[in-house]
Amino acid sequence: MSIDFILPDIGEGIVECELVEWLVEEGEQVAEDQPIADVMTDKALVQIPAMHAGVIEKLFYQQGEIAQVHAPLYSMRPDDLQSEETLVEETASAENIKPVVESSSAAISESNTKSVQEDHNKLCHGKAIASPAVRRVARELDIDISEVKGSGKKGRVYKDDVVAFEQGGNNAISATSTLSAQVESSYVEKIKGVKALMAKAMVDSVSTIPHFTYCEEIDMTELIKLRLAFKEDPTIKAVLEKADSKLTMMPFFMKAISLALKEFPVINSQVNEDCTELTYFNDHNIGMAVDSKVGLLVPNVKQVQTKSILDLAIDITRLTNDARSGRVQSSDLKFGTITISNIGAIGGTVATPIINKPESAIVALGKVQVLPRFNDKGEVEARSIMQVSWSGDHRVIDGGSIARFCNLWKSFLEKPSNMLVHMS
Repeated sequence: MSIDFILPDIGEGIVECELVEWLVEEGEQVAEDQPIADVMTDKALVQIPAMHAGVIEKLFYQQGEIAQVHAPLYSMRPDDLQSEETLVEETASAENIKPVVESSSAAISESNTKSVQEDHNKLCHGKAIASPAVRRVARELDIDISEVKGSGKKGRVYKDDVVAFEQGGNNAISATSTLSAQVESSYVEKIKGVKALMAKAMVDSVSTIPHFTYCEEIDMTELIKLRLAFKEDPTIKAVLEKADSKLTMMPFFMKAISLALKEFPVINSQVNEDCTELTYFNDHNIGMAVDSKVGLLVPNVKQVQTKSILDLAIDITRLTNDARSGRVQSSDLKFGTITISNIGAIGGTVATPIINKPESAIVALGKVQVLPRFNDKGEVEARSIMQVSWSGDHRVIDGGSIARFCNLWKSFLEKPSNMLVHMS
């Protein structure tokens, strides 16, 4: 007996999701609770488990396609002898489906089961393919959605298609198609999932926060020597190997920031929406921007002020690995108070980073360059120089504050022994 796994209501009004990756193949024997697929909603990367042991018979979507809630995701032939009715009831349950990556953004339109089923029926009968939210926009604009030419895969209609139709029929879409046809090898890609959330968050940040950027250079020569010495220390090596971690420069950057925040708590504050209250945080939850397979993620290390360099190294390794795989826990993405963007790991020296709202400051680290600099004796030496770029919320942080804060942070990095004096 073969049954269809019906993609359940994942919650919060979500009616569709992107099939990120199949973790099994057709014909494969799977165990109960074995991961079957990764799907991406507007809010989370969700892993779909097998409700029963059995054989996968059919996968209904290709990677990158949009799967509909309350529609079949895959079919399987279960090993046990339960009735089809019982199996279908169980596959419709979302109790075992949990988000791996969750965004703080909540701009998701709600819809009911009836609307979703209507969507699925229209897909099956070759009519307009659109989510309930898009259909609602069409109704509000008094537009027959069946007349709108969709720009998505298989003719899927998006909100922009409806708006373009309302403003001038299909002319806008036709013009885009004509332009695309004139440019060799061009194509249209839907912005969705974490990338869409990041885009919205960045627009919100620059639209509501008056940014200013402050740049400085830091001599990393002594810190690089200290890190290399730590890496060769037998005791430190043993601790890191046991935790399957490594010592990068990031733990030193974080600890130095935390020590400087004790002297300048306003950098670790957040202002409310109408700019009438400023909240200061005792905890230094320092985030780090990480490229992942699902887009840019910013996990944060909690309570940096209480942790040693080795503690931070272990936390940073775990978070980086989790984020790069797209499986960082939602709790690791929440409650950050300040962010580091290590753009220098890829290249570049100076940047103008966008604040990770509702935080008040972010720093971009440039690449380390060996450059000539004068020493105290007036002699030219080769030094390891890194450019850093701070962006601050000018509603609560002025130029003098960020400059003095950066100078203190810089002193910890240029003379690492200074950190010991300030550690409690």
